[in-house]
Amino acid sequence: MASQRIIKKYPNRRLYDTRVSSYITLEEVRQLVLSSEVFEVRDAKSNEDLTRAVLLQIIAEHEQHGQPIFSTQLLSQIIRFYGDSMQGFVGGYLENSLKIFLEQQGKFRDQLNNLLGQTPWSMLNEITERNVELWKSLQAGGPATAKPTRDADPAPEKPTRKHR
Repeated sequence: MASQRIIKKYPNRRLYDTRVSSYITLEEVRQLVLSSEVFEVRDAKSNEDLTRAVLLQIIAEHEQHGQPIFSTQLLSQIIRFYGDSMQGFVGGYLENSLKIFLEQQGKFRDQLNNLLGQTPWSMLNEITERNVELWKSLQAGGPATAKPTRDADPAPEKPTRKHR
């Protein structure tokens, strides 16, 4: 297994990829994320982990251009959670919600590709229901787990009466 990729950030804001011995741009760091490359960004002088700060910087740049993912209301609400008693639950909830969304998105795409008969709206409704259940569970102080997904099983057959 290859060692984790280390990117050093210098005071002049330049990023140096130690694996390829070259300076790289934020867009190239974004490409590492898109290709699921495991890496860390470290301050060249103090060795402090700056990975989250660089990832947030990439998000901020993409939010400024094109169609943003985060609305002003959502960002405001996230800011309000800092220092709130629910702060510890929010990160886990968002991670679990995104994980469920990605799982459902994969199933949704598979079903659309295979034309299995389930409508896109029923899949979106199921995603919403699972997220609501997860949120209710978190609010109640329960475990942050969602119930297993339902397979697209046909409705059970009803017993038929035999005519004489």
